[in-house]
Amino acid sequence: MRGISLDPESDIVEERYAVVYAPRRQRGRFAEDCVQVVESEAAALAGANATAGRYPAKVVGPARSSEGFRLYYLVCWLQD
Repeated sequence: MRGISLDPESDIVEERYAVVYAPRRQRGRFAEDCVQVVESEAAALAGANATAGRYPAKVVGPARSSEGFRLYYLVCWLQD
């Protein structure tokens, strides 16, 4: 994955399931306020609402950007 690498000895930045607010699913990173981390893939799928622009995904984060924002990086969308 470009932009971030995981430290196996840390649990701060890790792969997580989430519901992501993304009006257009063309971005690879999302601000913290656009990401709702959930416990499981099933919870992400249940929380999705394409009409409202909320999509289930697997993300990595949070990571701090050079501007000081907390970001999540997209691993994959769970639905097409």
